[in-house]
Amino acid sequence: MSPRTGRPTGNKKTERLEIRMTPDEARLLQECAEELGLTKTEVLMKGIQLVKMMLDGREEELSNRKS
Repeated sequence: MSPRTGRPTGNKKTERLEIRMTPDEARLLQECAEELGLTKTEVLMKGIQLVKMMLDGREEELSNRKS
């Protein structure tokens, strides 16, 4: 068998993150994943994207206030 498996990608995911969470947080993450039909990793990545969008919006709001 080839040591390479899966499709080649230009967006390699080489970084790893291990997190600790309470049982309630783990249950909430699992519920979100099931409801959305996503993996837990995909739910977390969407959460990161939402926070970034909020921060970008806040930056835009602040720059508009200065004008």
